Amino acid sequence: MAAAAAGTRVFLEVRRRLQSALLILGEPKEGGVPVDISIAPCSLRVKTPEGCTELRLPAEVSLVPSSCRGLQYVPGDGLHLRLQVRAESDAKLISMFNQSSQAHGCCTFYCQSCGEVVIRDRKLVRVLPLPSENWGALVEEWCCHPDPFANKPLHPQENDCFIGDSFFLVNLRSDLWQPRPESAPVETHCPSSENHFKLKPKANTKVICKRCKVMLGETMSSETTKFYMTEIIIQPSERNFSIIPRSQFVQNVVAQCLVELSAARSTFRFTIQGHDGKAYILLWLLNSDSLVIESLGSSKSITKFPLLEDTLKEDSSSAWNAVKVLYQPCIKNRNEKLSSAWESDISIHSLTLPSATCLELLLILSRNNATLPPSLRSMNSFQKKCADLCTGGFPTNGRENIA
Repeated sequence: MAAAAAGTRVFLEVRRRLQSALLILGEPKEGGVPVDISIAPCSLRVKTPEGCTELRLPAEVSLVPSSCRGLQYVPGDGLHLRLQVRAESDAKLISMFNQSSQAHGCCTFYCQSCGEVVIRDRKLVRVLPLPSENWGALVEEWCCHPDPFANKPLHPQENDCFIGDSFFLVNLRSDLWQPRPESAPVETHCPSSENHFKLKPKANTKVICKRCKVMLGETMSSETTKFYMTEIIIQPSERNFSIIPRSQFVQNVVAQCLVELSAARSTFRFTIQGHDGKAYILLWLLNSDSLVIESLGSSKSITKFPLLEDTLKEDSSSAWNAVKVLYQPCIKNRNEKLSSAWESDISIHSLTLPSATCLELLLILSRNNATLPPSLRSMNSFQKKCADLCTGGFPTNGRENIA
């Protein structure tokens, strides 16, 4: 997928399920510059007086040159055209927790931000998904007698790991690393998939990393601790801790949560809320089958975000799997009416993350959106703010599909 010398910015979005692609050739620096476009099944080349840009496609994607259609010029973007592709449609996400490989050996839980060991050499015998947040109400429809599960919370045992929508529940034994609670009093909020816990508000429920002081989760009972997926990396104990850029990790986790929930529950709208119960982002999942291939040309024209890692390289070419979302921020009293309407809609699912991570995710979405061609950055009144979260093994350079 390497590209040749810098030149015109080339943007290609492949839709695997539709077997189609949108090609955008960036505007030249000077108007009226002749452009020579050559499209082959495995690559495309753009020649201008300034230079030549060649984009090579991944092995699983091939173009159909004779299918080019819909050529048009979009001010601010450049040339748009559509064409058919032949692409493998069986791209799969790697599970957040590989039950088959990790449930049979010892695992170590690490803080994703700094690599501090949280739980060492834990043998997990059972790795089970938690029921949905409405499971208690549905029991009445299943049973003709009093609820047999009433007042029986689902607490994991010593060798269990229960998986919620955006968190893990584990049992902390006395001989393991003990979480350091935050001194400030906080309330315990029941996240999705866990109406099993009926704790009263109390102080010191936050679980804080001893080294970097990042919030990792919350204490749910004297033995049960909830760790957020965005804050913890679980690896086999025999494997060394691998450093993953923070923004890339958050993207991958959130994208996977969205895709898995949409497939399991047929819901496509989500509210991202903090552990404090406040809504931070409204997300609308559009599709999860995009493959984005791009030659960035000169990355100097792309907006920089100092608080995030710079994953873009000058004169580089990249390809990554992505999910596409619309999003609206809810911070500083923005979109209050829309947020209230979504919160009262039972078809909309909430994902709970640490409040700091919600702000990180908003920055990531803004950065990814800023790297898109201008015509793809907004849509109708929802501000089609699409941003891409990487869902596969390709590097994440940000883009309209949330990855």
